[in-house]
Amino acid sequence: MTPATPPPGVTEQETPDDLLARIAVGGDVPGHVAIIMDGNGRWARNRNLPRPAGHRAGMRAVREVVEGSIAAGIKVLTLFAFSQENWSRPPGEVSALMHLLDHYVARETAELRANGVETHVLGDRSRLGPRARAAVERVERDTAGGERLQFNLCISYSSRAEITRAARRLAEAVQAGTLDPEAIDEERLAAELYTAPWPDPDLLVRTSGERRISNFLLWQLAYAELYVSPVLWPDFGRRDLYWAVLDYQQRERRFGGVTV
Repeated sequence: MTPATPPPGVTEQETPDDLLARIAVGGDVPGHVAIIMDGNGRWARNRNLPRPAGHRAGMRAVREVVEGSIAAGIKVLTLFAFSQENWSRPPGEVSALMHLLDHYVARETAELRANGVETHVLGDRSRLGPRARAAVERVERDTAGGERLQFNLCISYSSRAEITRAARRLAEAVQAGTLDPEAIDEERLAAELYTAPWPDPDLLVRTSGERRISNFLLWQLAYAELYVSPVLWPDFGRRDLYWAVLDYQQRERRFGGVTV
């Protein structure tokens, strides 16, 4: 695996607190960070462990990133935890992942609430079993009202399915006579997406060195800055998050325009 390297002007010896100080004076902090959490299986394989062990290890990284986001001033954090395509994985691995969701909610909900983290689960809940669905409802209910961080977990999620769902809802409104087709524009379609309450991501981070979007937030990532980290997800920590933010602060965002 290619080792992680810090952004220009930053040294590997700097601590997370040093990096936070840089972020504070470095410019705008991304308001919304989205992360494709990748590399759990490879992390486990490198240690001759079963794949579920990698998923369990990845829980530590989730906590690190949530707490690091709060410290850095990020307002919205969206993590890609489980795709609709992941349902095709071996039943034992899927079962372990659903059990891990229940375990995460039981272990972390009180901490999330205490830290002012309002949690939302985005995706097709109809495919979740009763226990997983109850865990989702519990974490959303018990963290409601948190004001420091909006934390989205994408579970049983597919961006194409999300966009298809939005189009279907618009078509149903037109058929019912409550929506004029001429009123359908980008803003109206975006209002039907799971992410409607929040601004689009400013920064997309993908771990493990892969360079794919993997059917994640295809509409919402139109103008996001992309950052690929070679670090496998279970090893991803605050330092890695802060490197991504510092790299973002060095970008020039033009949104299709030009700098005068």
